[in-house]
Amino acid sequence: MDSPWTTSCRAFAAAAEWFVATSALVGGRWDEPGLGEWDVRSLVGHTSRSLLTVESYLRKPAASVEVGSTADYYRATRAAAAGPDVAARGREAGQVLGTDPAAAVAEIASRVVPLVAACAGTEVITTIAGGMRLADYLPTRTFELVVHTADLAAALGVPTEPPPFPAAQAFELVARLAVDAGLASPLLRAATGREGLPPGFTVL
Repeated sequence: MDSPWTTSCRAFAAAAEWFVATSALVGGRWDEPGLGEWDVRSLVGHTSRSLLTVESYLRKPAASVEVGSTADYYRATRAAAAGPDVAARGREAGQVLGTDPAAAVAEIASRVVPLVAACAGTEVITTIAGGMRLADYLPTRTFELVVHTADLAAALGVPTEPPPFPAAQAFELVARLAVDAGLASPLLRAATGREGLPPGFTVL
């Protein structure tokens, strides 16, 4: 039976592979609408940061753990995630991908996935929220890859079903956030066909 860390690495690798494969379907549609104010290039750029931040944070060990869980990370970054800087960073990241963004994404994944696989998960890294164990941070990146690759697939009009391992891990995080925020009831009722979710519902 795989350890939790091994399972998490498998989920991250599968999510990255799905992102690379979906990015390869863009063709010449990089300037088309992606998500909100982002075009497809900016959406892909933002999503690529789910890989790049792991790489950069591993170069910055932290002295102590300040963020104790994956769910705590989202609580700690909630305000920043709603700010205008996120959209600007996405556009910038999209431009950095250069003339062949799909190839750039594939190259990034080919670096970062083996880098993560070589880790133990116990590494304490410096994130925007503070020091975290890599094992707690990595599921946030898998979640972002799953959610935004689904956004990309929807923008392109291609099938949106994510691979099972990362999808399951993403749902585990959604459930934890929903319970912590007192939103389990509406989510459960919607998932079991009782009633739809209200407009704008989110656990983030």
